[in-house]
Amino acid sequence: MSLPSPAAKSASGLSTLEASIRRDLERLEYPKRPWVLSRQASDGRPILDVLIIGGGQSGLAAAFGLMREKVNNLLVVDDSAPGLSGPWKTFARMHTLRTPKHLTGPDLNLPNLCFQTWYEAQFGEDAWKAVGFVPKELWADYLHWYRHVLSIPVRSHTRVGALSWLPEERCFAVPVRSTDKQAPQDAPEEILLARKVVLATGIDGSGRWETPANVARLPRELWVHTRDDIDFEALRGKRIGVLGAGASAFDNASVALERGAAEVHLFYRRKTLPTVNAYRWAEFVGFLKHHGDLPDADRWRFIRRILEMGQLPPHDTYQRARALPHFFLHPESPWQDVQAVEGRAQVTTPHATFTFDKLIVGSGTVTDLSLRPELAHLVGDIALWKDRYTPPPEEAHTDLARHPYLGPGFEFQEKVPGRAPYLGSVFNYTFGCLLSLGFGGASISGMKYSLPRLVAGITRQLYLEDKDAYFDSLMKFDLKEFEP
Repeated sequence: MSLPSPAAKSASGLSTLEASIRRDLERLEYPKRPWVLSRQASDGRPILDVLIIGGGQSGLAAAFGLMREKVNNLLVVDDSAPGLSGPWKTFARMHTLRTPKHLTGPDLNLPNLCFQTWYEAQFGEDAWKAVGFVPKELWADYLHWYRHVLSIPVRSHTRVGALSWLPEERCFAVPVRSTDKQAPQDAPEEILLARKVVLATGIDGSGRWETPANVARLPRELWVHTRDDIDFEALRGKRIGVLGAGASAFDNASVALERGAAEVHLFYRRKTLPTVNAYRWAEFVGFLKHHGDLPDADRWRFIRRILEMGQLPPHDTYQRARALPHFFLHPESPWQDVQAVEGRAQVTTPHATFTFDKLIVGSGTVTDLSLRPELAHLVGDIALWKDRYTPPPEEAHTDLARHPYLGPGFEFQEKVPGRAPYLGSVFNYTFGCLLSLGFGGASISGMKYSLPRLVAGITRQLYLEDKDAYFDSLMKFDLKEFEP
């Protein structure tokens, strides 16, 4: 679908909608009294109640959910420029979102805040009826508007370092640095203090984007990852090899050909491409809301089966690539050997050897918390699934075994009980929650049910930790409503 014409956009419709949202929030804000007890460090520095790392859809929605529960002493930090959080205007190269257009989640069940209402306010109901899937640029614009209309406190151009627990202050020390190119390069590191930390760092937030070792050892000018900022114009007239059979691999293959690449060859291990989308099966209340309530063995078998079924390229993504001339598919063709030969990449598969001017890697992510810089001081004490559950030999899965074993509110658990209880104050709202809690962080389709879990997990801790102070306030409460 093409983007709507700017001439069709209604500023007045959006202003009216924003006024309606403000009325909705005023009417629904009971109980409105601030309740979280403020804290300061011993040296007088303020302590945030919640620091959210990541300002994309998950981080923003988590912040709004907490703000609705009157947790207002919070901050969202994101290393991107305003409006560029998440993948939608950077490395996402599909035309539309993959999920159905009627999805909800960030709206927290407020009809005036959902994407459809935002779209119709600007372009009309008839335009909405013509939408098949949501254009990714409009989803990014919606999130940027969402941030501003809800007055979510976000600090952009900010990168987080390794969290450290300060036992005497009962909070985390979180180093941050500016990523703004306009900022002084020698700007000192700042330390933020926070009682609770939410990791909302996306698909790779529990590991990293994966590149096979035989590709990674090549000179860097010979390969890129689908996650990278790719100069597609430089690929004009070139012969390109793409590794992977997921949506991003097909998207990048299409863009390369659309920008004038001479040939694109896409390689994958399977005999045939998956044609059944397990994520469509999963879009029902039972799974989305209650996967995390299953016993460990059941959680393992469900998610292992979903991964085993594989991620297929959506129909329009597949057709986009297949419609282009000089696009070639190579099934049952893992890259057994990759070498640099006379300034080009030589790829050997079980069937043949190919030479390419550039390689594009679309092999997904790997789960490994030790790769996350923000967890460098904590990772040794975090419980993983391999520490809590041993599947039958025929169901073994190395990547799933490295997933964090999360509590019911997305909180980390201790590997050894009693050694690092503060880990429960760090909430993993990334794609790494998949095994423990299903489609949560980094999944739009799961947000409707995962966000209440996350928010309740945080507010529960904030209340229980200060229960004695709340009881003391009850004992002193003497507001008389009448004189007898």
